Formats: sequence, C-alpha cells, structure tokens
Amino acid sequence: MTLSIRNQLSGTVTEVQQGEAMATVKLRLNGGQHLMAAITKESADDLALAPGSPVQALVKSTEVSLATRRVEGLSIRNQLPGAVTGLTTGAVMASVKISVDGGELTAAITKDAVADLGLFVGSDVIALIKATEVALATA
Repeated sequence: MTLSIRNQLSGTVTEVQQGEAMATVKLRLNGGQHLMAAITKESADDLALAPGSPVQALVKSTEVSLATRRVEGLSIRNQLPGAVTGLTTGAVMASVKISVDGGELTAAITKDAVADLGLFVGSDVIALIKATEVALATA
C-alpha cells in the first residue's frame, strides 16, 4: 500500500495501556526517541499490539508543529528534537524537512510561522506531535 502520509517512522511497542474506548501505545523509535500514540482500543486489539511489536508510526505533515526549544506545560506528549534540513516556502505555506534521530519528518506550517521562528536550513527545532495524531501500522 502506498500512502500520502510522508512521516513514517519505524519503531517497537514498549507499552500498551488499554482503557474502555482508547489505548495509549508507547513506542521506541529506531533512532532511540520515544513516541506515544493514542488510538482506539479496537484498533490496538485488531493490530494485536504488545510490547516488542514492530510498528510504523504515521503522522500527516499538517499535524507536525515546530518550536525552537523544548516546551514545558504543554499537553502534547511527543517532542522530538531535530534540525531543519530543507525549507520550501510558498505564498502562504511552507514545507519544512526535519532530520531526527533515525529518520526524517516533514512539517507543513505557515510562511508567517517560518518567519516568526526564524527558521533556516540548519536550525535546531523540536517537532511537536499530539498522541491522537499518530496512527500505527503493522507489517
């Protein structure tokens, strides 16, 4: 299956916590970072997720926000440090490629946000991703 979702990071499940309707799934990405996904309990069961399960974490580029430093007091669970490796700016929006340990992410943000953050190729950034915006796939 070919997907339009650019952000596909490989990892291994380290923990699954089941609730009545939702489950949180903690991953260790191949680059060593930790990522959390919040998916339906039904999806976690259908995928047979358990510690040690290999998975792909999928995140649309429009669901990746950027900061220039780690953010405290925020409900967003996933903060991945990286560096800007590519920057394409259009009339309104920009596509920002970020190298993170073990892979690459793309963030689609406004042109104004690029200017406000002072981003350039080589900038250090933190990619912010809500756990509810992380989808999981198994082989």
